[in-house]
Amino acid sequence: MSPEGINAEGIPCVSIAIFAWNEEAAIAATLRSLFHQSLFAQLSKRNLTCEIICVGNGCTDRTPIIAAEMFGKQSSEHPYPASFNCRVLNLAERGKLNAWNQYVHSLSARSAQFLFMMDADIRIHRHETLWNMFLALSQDAGAGIAVDRPCKDISFKSHKSLPERLSLGAAQMTAAAEAQLCAQLYCIRAEVARNIYLPKDLAACEDGFIKALVCTDFLTHEVKPERVRLAQGAEHTFEAYTSLAAIFKNQKRQIIGQTIVHLLIDDYLKTLPLPQRLNLAQALIRKDNDDPRWLKRLIREHLQRTRYFWQLYPGLLQHRFRGLAKLSPMKRLICFPSAAASFFITLVAAFMAWLFLKAGSTDYWPRAERTGFAETEKDLPASSVEPPGFGVRQSSGALNS
Repeated sequence: MSPEGINAEGIPCVSIAIFAWNEEAAIAATLRSLFHQSLFAQLSKRNLTCEIICVGNGCTDRTPIIAAEMFGKQSSEHPYPASFNCRVLNLAERGKLNAWNQYVHSLSARSAQFLFMMDADIRIHRHETLWNMFLALSQDAGAGIAVDRPCKDISFKSHKSLPERLSLGAAQMTAAAEAQLCAQLYCIRAEVARNIYLPKDLAACEDGFIKALVCTDFLTHEVKPERVRLAQGAEHTFEAYTSLAAIFKNQKRQIIGQTIVHLLIDDYLKTLPLPQRLNLAQALIRKDNDDPRWLKRLIREHLQRTRYFWQLYPGLLQHRFRGLAKLSPMKRLICFPSAAASFFITLVAAFMAWLFLKAGSTDYWPRAERTGFAETEKDLPASSVEPPGFGVRQSSGALNS
């Protein structure tokens, strides 16, 4: 479907969600970069509109207030105010999974054909990012999701420390994999999203769960990576983890999430009858409502069958080396130290995740340790900017250090 062929007649054909949990220090910059996007001029030119919803999930700081102030200012000062409407909602229940479910199934406009999912602590540094993602999805009937390239803020720095170089090497290995979906920013067809429900105990890997469902058309065929489409000329920046403690916590969180995704995608959901898989959101909503502990039981049974912590899911320790093998010989040599360091970090984090899951817990979302965006990137305008000296930038995968 071409964007010119959508006749919205003033009702939103695009909906943008900004998911926020206590992001008062970051959300103003995030929203400034959002409102610099060319998407609004392009929609205005076609007499189309979008809605923007800041979905706070249990915020206890000034995040909703700052977002409302920014929305009010943009509604009066933006050059294309007729192309969008904004509102802020702060849900009482904490958790991104609940916020995602509420937004997709209750809060977003039913007229919206494309849903943008966006975190409240990123910067969209390319002016055409959202429009290019919109075009990539609207012009490719075979794609269910459009993604951009996530860039670590440290990639813009002229002089990088050893930990920063190792972090960027890990990013290059992740970028070598197909069909990468980064939960920080993506665009999904509304009819696809509305057949997805994120179980409350899914933990921190909703992107892996969503990608698996989209690339298999809800487990009805083998994986088709082309269902996730990378938009050209589309990038955003996020603050990289560089302290050892933050990297370990992030890896532990990702391993917990990947374990649960493995159980659901490779085991449980495949046993559901076809009609339930084709109406998966309703099936999972009923499951959560009727038996709130069903997923924790699956996890407990899996751990009883799992003899060693490195067997939480297939390929846990080989992840980085598989990415390394897909690089050119020269890049393999450059990235090998990152792969070796990642292996040992993953080994320790897997043990930590194993202990956490054995204790019957799933909700692990540590507060990010923020030091601020790298100085060279902190005040970047929302325009086309290349990270100097860094060719392949990160497309987030299962493990993101």
